[in-house]
Amino acid sequence: MTQELTALTLAALLQVVQLNLFAVPANLDLGPHFTTSPRDTPPPRPLSRVAGRLQRALNNHFEALILFTIAVVVVTLSDQSSAVTRAAAWTYLAARILYVPAYAFGLSPWRSVIWGVGFLATVVMLLAALI
Repeated sequence: MTQELTALTLAALLQVVQLNLFAVPANLDLGPHFTTSPRDTPPPRPLSRVAGRLQRALNNHFEALILFTIAVVVVTLSDQSSAVTRAAAWTYLAARILYVPAYAFGLSPWRSVIWGVGFLATVVMLLAALI
């Protein structure tokens, strides 16, 4: 397995961790009656500040993971793996790991800076595959 694919696999596992980090406080906030329901009605109360942030961080990673997956697939299928793409893949993963607590704790502007590093790493991978 290439390092880029390993980073992608770990990023997917990070998504699993993020889902659980969000699900526990969301279940505590909203109660099992709502969270196990078909959710045909709005929640009985809003999520707590931290649970809301964890939900937004989770959703953001779903979005970022799509582009990162494309970058990894392009690099892998075109056999364009290099020191640059490997470093970018690990940078993306590190940024996404740091992003979760930065978002949960409301670290502004660092949350946005960390997001930018991960996004730039993905763009670097895509551009490296074209060179």
